[in-house]
Amino acid sequence: MALKPIKAGTRLTGRVVVPGSPSYRAARMEYNRRISKFPRVIVFCRRTQDVINAVKWARERGVRLRVRSGRHSYEGFSTINGGIVIDVSAMNKVKVDRKNRVAHVQTGNPLARVYRKLWDKGVALPAGTAPDVGVAGLTLGGGIGLLSRKYGLTCDNLKQVKMVVASGRYGAKTIIANKKKNSDLFWASRGGGGGSFGIATRYTFRVRPIRTVSIYSITWKWRDLEKVFPAWQRWAPSVTNRLTSTIEVAAKQVGTIVSTGQLLGGAEELRRLIRPLLQVGTPVKVMVRTVPFIEATQFFAAGDLNLEPKFKITGAFGYKSLPPEGVRMIRDFLSKAPNKHATVWCQSLGGAGSAVSRVSPTATAYPHRKAETIYELSARWRNDKEQQRNIQWVKRFRKALRPYVVGDYVNFPDLGIKNWPKSYYGVNFARLKRVKQKYDPLNVFRFAQSIPVGKQVKQRFRSN
Repeated sequence: MALKPIKAGTRLTGRVVVPGSPSYRAARMEYNRRISKFPRVIVFCRRTQDVINAVKWARERGVRLRVRSGRHSYEGFSTINGGIVIDVSAMNKVKVDRKNRVAHVQTGNPLARVYRKLWDKGVALPAGTAPDVGVAGLTLGGGIGLLSRKYGLTCDNLKQVKMVVASGRYGAKTIIANKKKNSDLFWASRGGGGGSFGIATRYTFRVRPIRTVSIYSITWKWRDLEKVFPAWQRWAPSVTNRLTSTIEVAAKQVGTIVSTGQLLGGAEELRRLIRPLLQVGTPVKVMVRTVPFIEATQFFAAGDLNLEPKFKITGAFGYKSLPPEGVRMIRDFLSKAPNKHATVWCQSLGGAGSAVSRVSPTATAYPHRKAETIYELSARWRNDKEQQRNIQWVKRFRKALRPYVVGDYVNFPDLGIKNWPKSYYGVNFARLKRVKQKYDPLNVFRFAQSIPVGKQVKQRFRSN
């Protein structure tokens, strides 16, 4: 039986933006401009009480809600037509306790700000590369980056989360989740994805002292693809876990293959470690240097600048190297890419004592612990007339690679995946449903691929 909305009691606080407001157009925009939705109201919360009030307001009125931090949800799960978007991006405080090597980070922070604030205190957090990705969703989905093989995923360095959850029929409250309190929610918050259980407002992370790192970049021409890609696949998991690397194959129109990486060590050691790559094909450009860690984060972020504004992305994990026919599949699809902006990007995760692989697949909600690499297949465009051609190319590419790869990363969501629970969560999905049932039995926090509940009393909502 549906619950009836009650007469309004709670008022929205924070910065409230509605259609007709001068800032509404900018406020509703997502990072992926393929997504264009029109919320009834957008609330930019400045404190936890603003978040609580927004959840209560939505529940009292039967209005659907969505949660937003960095706007990087590739399928637009952080926005909604006719509902309320609860945006935490104004909650961006960072406090570092260097003595105890922990950082308290509000969830509105983009990665560039987190890196800078931690760098000012001489510490770092293993996290991603895109500078404007929100730390909230990144952490909840896992968090993969250039320190992963040594220090683990971002979620592996999470010690505590403060979260606003639904309470009773129309309320909301704040709870703490860590290994001792609400430990099941803490487990789910490390890889279970964002937006299904509540609204995270603050994280406590373990951080690491850091000063300099060494970085490399090697570029080859297209003709070397079938030599270089297999060589990188063999090398990347076998090299020291102090080195995390990537490889990106561009569309044939661009005609380049680029491998980059970061070593916790010196340039001379890095030159020695990358020698197997330098001996394959004919590198046309090589860079190796030692830099302050903050400069390295800017180097890897540069690849996310000046990209086409609309895109379709899907992901997968490689538990073993692609066979020759899999590499030829990459060559064939990128030879017929819809435009020059299509790419295949991979990053090393496992092997050689990797901190990612050392954790059990069921110890956190992130299940793909034994994968050697992660794949991202992407197509980008500007003109709407190109959209279907690009989306279909990604869909066909994913289907073609299916025999050689496994699942998908929840932070690379894809509405085209039918069995997404297995792809994202594997054996952990059943436990995630139990956590959902406990903390959000009325399914207040829901979207197209949110964790579902079992038996439930559905709260009535007036928008979809």
